[in-house]
Amino acid sequence: MTIRVGGYSHPVACQDGQEEHLQRMASEVDRRVGALRAMGMQFGEARMLLLAALQLADETSDLREELEALKAGRPVAATAERTAADPRLAEWLNRLAERIEGIAAALEAP
Repeated sequence: MTIRVGGYSHPVACQDGQEEHLQRMASEVDRRVGALRAMGMQFGEARMLLLAALQLADETSDLREELEALKAGRPVAATAERTAADPRLAEWLNRLAERIEGIAAALEAP
């Protein structure tokens, strides 16, 4: 099947019956790429996908921490405060992406 993310088409494979799930995941990534562009970010496809992936990883980490807290019977911080749009997010993501690219370049250097 083919999914579209950030205006680009990507052929992908999945198990039978998982097409709708894969399409929902692609739509979420596409939504995040669109939100980054709406914040004024104009990078290439790979960088935009990296930034969207970092957002998803951050949310996943937060959700895991919340789940562990709930399992342990500890109180969970208000999620609305954390997920509210933060104007510093774009700057932070950009700095993080630059650091990751620097590390990758150093690893690729002879």
